[in-house]
Amino acid sequence: MHATLLGILGLALLGALHAQDSVPVQTDFQQDKLTGRWYSIGLASNSNWFKEKKHLMKMCTTVISATADGNLEVTSTYPKGDQCEKRNSLYTKTEQPGRFRYTSPRWGSKHDIRVVETNYEEYALVATQISKSTGSFTMVLLYSRTKELSPERLERFTQFSREQGLTDEEILILPQTDKCMADAA
Repeated sequence: MHATLLGILGLALLGALHAQDSVPVQTDFQQDKLTGRWYSIGLASNSNWFKEKKHLMKMCTTVISATADGNLEVTSTYPKGDQCEKRNSLYTKTEQPGRFRYTSPRWGSKHDIRVVETNYEEYALVATQISKSTGSFTMVLLYSRTKELSPERLERFTQFSREQGLTDEEILILPQTDKCMADAA
């Protein structure tokens, strides 16, 4: 009985680790086509931060540019109260095209970022596994070149988020706003 229980727990752990590694990355990823201005249309996460703040969240803009050494500079501009906040992040490339790493200087969290799928001209689906001292979290972002996306793309985002183990309460289509859209970099 004890050996059976240990075997089941071992398989469950192995399954969880495999699930993290099975997040796909865009085939033939072309980094130069990902650069430019995007709108954050959807956000899903099982982090406490997201659960506490999701009722305040609105659509924001993100500008992605390539650095000389092949990394990505990611600047997001979003409404916060009466002001527009900007957050700059440097995504460091890995050996796998379409996969990046980022360490938050503020929180010390480590981010494993994967561009799951994109057609570059319409949408991008990005999955991030976040590790910090308090645990691991999953985040999925849906970017669009315009403020609106087709119902099929929104459904794909929801479906992929569920495949990552996120519940419907952890998945949000961000409300549209005009606030801070012109202030983006």
